[in-house]
Amino acid sequence: MNLTPIEELFHKFDETAQVLQEELACTYLDALGETGENFFHGYVIQEEVSELSKKRLSKQYQDFSIKKYSNEDIRKAFQLAILKGMQENIQNNHQMTPDAVGMFVSYLIGKFTNNKQELSIIDPAVGTGNLLFTILNHLSDKRISSNGVDIDETLIRLAYAGANLQEHSVQFFNQDSLEPLFIDPSDIAVSDLPVGYYPNDVRAADFELAAESGHSYAHHLFIEQSVKHVRDGGYVFFIIPNGLFLSEEAPKLNEYLKKSTHIQGMVQLPLSMFKSEAAAKSILILQKKQEGVTPPKNALLVELPKMSDMNATKSVMSKIDDWFKEEKY
Repeated sequence: MNLTPIEELFHKFDETAQVLQEELACTYLDALGETGENFFHGYVIQEEVSELSKKRLSKQYQDFSIKKYSNEDIRKAFQLAILKGMQENIQNNHQMTPDAVGMFVSYLIGKFTNNKQELSIIDPAVGTGNLLFTILNHLSDKRISSNGVDIDETLIRLAYAGANLQEHSVQFFNQDSLEPLFIDPSDIAVSDLPVGYYPNDVRAADFELAAESGHSYAHHLFIEQSVKHVRDGGYVFFIIPNGLFLSEEAPKLNEYLKKSTHIQGMVQLPLSMFKSEAAAKSILILQKKQEGVTPPKNALLVELPKMSDMNATKSVMSKIDDWFKEEKY
């Protein structure tokens, strides 16, 4: 049976993770992070693994060569294994950004930074790194230094293993992303915004977008934190729920965005991508204000059709190209 490179890699990650899951008495996702490390190093780094299992695993790790596979094959195969682990252990905060969305965000970042060869990127809710790696893989013609922050130790270990396997130089910080970040300002902030309430009211009080009473919206605080961590004139790309500007806190958010940023555009993602209309999302593009930088005459407002509808997609892409010609180039 001829396997595609992605299937071949998925089986390697999956089989070895299952062995480690048993040996280390841990979850599949934790075992996947461990096996990712072993593939990168080429041997079993966990001392508590039995000699018999070490022999079985070592052959897999020694036979593996990063150079044999493309970064996108490695990312997709590792992502499939992560999805398998998430189905076994569903948690709401363990949601992955769909590939098509990541690819479109990469395309937009490329368009907005087409005159820059060097970029720095921060993802303050990096999770397993899937969105960040999609961007790094699709903008491989640029030199990009990146930082990822996440409070979830399992997810950041998976992101760390994924970055090593794809040979991406990323600095990861395992902390609450809304606490002070000791990271230099970036050219770009990108995030699939975590939606919900932020439990730490004391910390939230330091933000302009804190709620007057009760818990604040975490997604509003993430927006403020991201804007704070890009340099003047830098861009922010958020994947947001379509109802972001409909909540009772929305007027405050609008005020903040008007004061601190120029809204460059909003791209509505195809409804067919989501389980329900309530779950639908868009990409919000902001530019942090800077002296001499003017807002666009017209913001880029488009609704993406189903990706399978080639003609409609082509027509939207040419509309986007025209907007860039008019506003940016």
